[in-house]
Parts: sequence; structure tokens; C-alpha cells
Amino acid sequence: MLTRLSDREKSVLRYVVQQFILTASPVGSRNITKKYDLGYSPATVRNIMSDLEDFGYINHPHTSAGRIPTDMGYRLYVDNLMDSFELTNDEKDQINTALEVNNSDTETLLTVVSRILSDITDQLACVVYPRFDSGKLVKIQLIKLSSTRLLVIITVESGLVKTITLEIDSDISEEQISAAEKIINERLAGLPLLEIRQTFRQRLSDTDVSDKPIMRIFFDSVDNLFKDFKTNDKVILSGAKNLLKKPEFENPENFQGIVELIENKDIIIHIVEKSADQGIEKVFVSIGNENLSPTLTDFSIVAKEYMQGGSSGMLGVIGPKRMEYEKMVAIVDFVSTILSEYLKKG
Repeated sequence: MLTRLSDREKSVLRYVVQQFILTASPVGSRNITKKYDLGYSPATVRNIMSDLEDFGYINHPHTSAGRIPTDMGYRLYVDNLMDSFELTNDEKDQINTALEVNNSDTETLLTVVSRILSDITDQLACVVYPRFDSGKLVKIQLIKLSSTRLLVIITVESGLVKTITLEIDSDISEEQISAAEKIINERLAGLPLLEIRQTFRQRLSDTDVSDKPIMRIFFDSVDNLFKDFKTNDKVILSGAKNLLKKPEFENPENFQGIVELIENKDIIIHIVEKSADQGIEKVFVSIGNENLSPTLTDFSIVAKEYMQGGSSGMLGVIGPKRMEYEKMVAIVDFVSTILSEYLKKG
């Protein structure tokens, strides 16, 4: 339970967080009074810090006389105490220029965004593709690869394309392919893929499946055809080397945490997509134990939804809890907005 803090307690907590973010070293009362013009003596600040520790907003590492923020302290700072941050014109131009030059297709654009985020934030950046099954079907194309193999190309309104190869247990002709493609598009174009997956059989129930091998394989494969991408197809990570430079991860045990994080993309997707599940349109910040995964207890995630057509994806940064939250929130917010604009143009 959060304790209501006085203005001077909030002031001291703000400076403890800011100083720890800056130095990565536990913060003492004398350090605070020397650096910031609080108008309080070191003894007064020391007493306030003691109270903040009792309340659970900072804690006291055994090897130091200084204090560091707890997850709860970071949370109060992010929600109520941090200042707003404005990107410089140079930073905005850098982002805009990179997207302008590399907006030839969605995959390239998302890859560039991931790299820009990692470069400008010095954190691990992630971009999660829009949810494929929330997009509306534009068309399905069927291409004959051999007498028994069919390439299915599914294009959705957001611009995403999924391809899958189907094996058919009898010979198929170009006429059969053309007829199947025509009826499938007539019945399904314009519908969300999730709805197609749930209602495919009803919508094509009057077609004669028994003697039409293509329609039969569609009926058998509908769940696979219209479901979302596999995890490895859904997320782009950039800047793992940035985390290795942070003081928090010099310890070999903590280094192992980074390896697990990068190898298990499901963890990242689950946490980053939490904000979309909650319908949050602003920047989403998840700190330490809030991530609900042992792998992420030493990390914070700053993420936001971006839009592509009728679908939404997520982008953000992952780094140590000791991050410049003001700057991370501003950058993620700006990049999300700009990316949505570029995807809308495309």
C-alpha cells in the first residue's frame, strides 16, 4: 500500500531517484544536499530518507551507507514525480530521416525503427509486429508450386503478408486453383482474420468439399492459415550490446539474465503486449517485479502501441530499472506516433 508523502518527502525521493539513475551508486544525504538546493540540512535529509525507507520507497544496500530506489519508489517517480522531456530537433530529424529513407516495405521499416530506438536510447529495443489475426483480409492468392503443392499468400489490410505452403494429396489443376481462389475471396475478403478462423466452415459450408481437394485442405488447415505469426516472426530486437555496458549487468549472473531475455522472446512479447490488452493508448511503463517474470525483475520496460491499418503492434525499450524514464517515455511516444504515420502513408 502506498503511503501518502509530504512535499519534502517527494522532493527528496525525486532527487534520490535522479541521482541514482545518473551515477549507479547508492545515494547519501550529504550527496543530495551538496548537489541539489533543497534548503534542508544533511541531518534533515537523512531523517526523511529514513522515513522513505520505512515506507518502502528506497532501501539500504548492506555494503553502502547510501540508499537506492525500490520498485515502488521508481513507480511513484514515474507516475508523479518525473519531469516531462522534449526531444531535440536533431533527434526528431534523425528519426524522421531514417524512416523516410527506409519506408519501402513494412518489414524494413520495423527493423529500422528497432535499430533507431536502440541507438537513441542506448537500451535493448523491441518492435512487435501488428497482430496478424486482428487485420482484415484484403485477398488470398493461390500459386501452384507442383501438382500437389500450393502456396497460399494471405494479405491483410495492415500491409502484412503471410505465406504458407500446403501439401495436397491429389493432383490439382490451374482451373481448380482459380475457382477456389475466386470463391474464397468472394466469401472472406474484408473480414478480420480472427472472425474468418472462427466462421470459415459456416461461410463456405455450401461448397462441395468432398471432391474439391483445395477446398478440403482449406477446411482442414483453417486454424493454421489464419492464426497469428509464430513468436520468432513477431518481434525484432536490437541493441543487446547496450545492456552489456550497463553497470548492473557486469556480474556474470546478471549477464545470464540478458541471455535468457534475448533467447526467450515469448517473455518480452507477453509483457510488452500487456498494455495493448489493457487498452492503454499512452506509454506503458512496467518496472521490476511488475513484469511478473523472474527473468525481468532487474529490468524496466517502456512501450507503446502503434497502428497499422486496423491492426496494432507494440514498440519499446528494455533496460535496467535505473533508466532515464523521462527520456525513454518521450522517445517511445514520439517514435510510435511517427511510425503510425509512416505506416498510414504506406
